[in-house]
Amino acid sequence: MTTMNISLPDALKSFVDEQVTQRGYGTCSEYVRELIRKDQDRARLRGLLLQGAESAPGKPVDKTYFDDLRNRIHRRAAG
Repeated sequence: MTTMNISLPDALKSFVDEQVTQRGYGTCSEYVRELIRKDQDRARLRGLLLQGAESAPGKPVDKTYFDDLRNRIHRRAAG
């Protein structure tokens, strides 16, 4: 693991300290790591959404689509 030092204004440092206490994090580092992970997830999701928006339209998703999907899942679960 690598160490990174950051500088925060007093108001932000106080906010981080409050979040650590209120949310049950052990350290400020745990809180910051969680924020970074959430930002990575958000960036991945944004990429997937943009990729989907740029893709060609697929077939409509309607009641028949979901019925077929349920049937396939039940068949796989049954073996």
